Amino acid sequence: MTSFGERVRAAMAARGQLCVGIDPHVHLLAEWGLDASAAGVREFGLRTVEAAAGLVAVVKPQVSFFERYGSAGFAALEDVLAAARETGLLVIADAKRGDIGTTMDAYAEAWLTPGSPLEADALTVSPFLGVGALDGTFELAGRHGKGLFVLAATSNPEALPLQRSRHADGVTVSADIMREVSARNARSTPEGQWGSFGLVIGATVDWTDAGLRPFSPIAPILGPGFGHQGAEPRELGARFGDLQEAVIASESRSILAAGPDRLAARISERALLYRGD
Repeated sequence: MTSFGERVRAAMAARGQLCVGIDPHVHLLAEWGLDASAAGVREFGLRTVEAAAGLVAVVKPQVSFFERYGSAGFAALEDVLAAARETGLLVIADAKRGDIGTTMDAYAEAWLTPGSPLEADALTVSPFLGVGALDGTFELAGRHGKGLFVLAATSNPEALPLQRSRHADGVTVSADIMREVSARNARSTPEGQWGSFGLVIGATVDWTDAGLRPFSPIAPILGPGFGHQGAEPRELGARFGDLQEAVIASESRSILAAGPDRLAARISERALLYRGD
């Protein structure tokens, strides 16, 4: 079984670093001529998958935009997840789950178990109940060849007081999360391969201010903040340094605003920028 780290590494080498976010905001649904309903988000998601297939390596459905429609919304999300994986796209479920004990284990089973209705290739998780609370999730992900993206340094201003606070040894909370995740990758990753436990680091985050530094072994970095939020493909090196090749550059509104008729063309245009073609 090929690990998630190696699968995403190969996929990005073939199709570049752009990740298309599937974020059916109410205003986008209206602009696309779709109802704000479970049927609307299903159609929105399936059209995005169809447009992205063959052009990028990764898509990232934002779970909340489906969840708000209840059981019908989850059914719509199941269809979108399945369609994306059937096309060969890698799917990151952006659910930001985080809890303790058997509760967190159940979340992990829902999203990372092969054959589950909500099966994805990777899941975003929150470590703010302690990275150790995710140990069962790390174990299950590794066992099934799945990936995790652990929130480490986000760009929203509300997070700064917590994420920039320092432990007694002077290490920031963000840096400590990076250190703990890297230690788990080191224990489970063969030499020369990418780890499967990635980090979420906003593209607009100042690494010095956050107390971050390059880590080893290399693992994928989910970098939201490209496109609409201001970061551009040409800035990958300046923002992520030697780790730039591992960055999954996530864009949503900058792509989705093109509308359904121009969507594939917009994805192709943005994907080329990340491949340097």
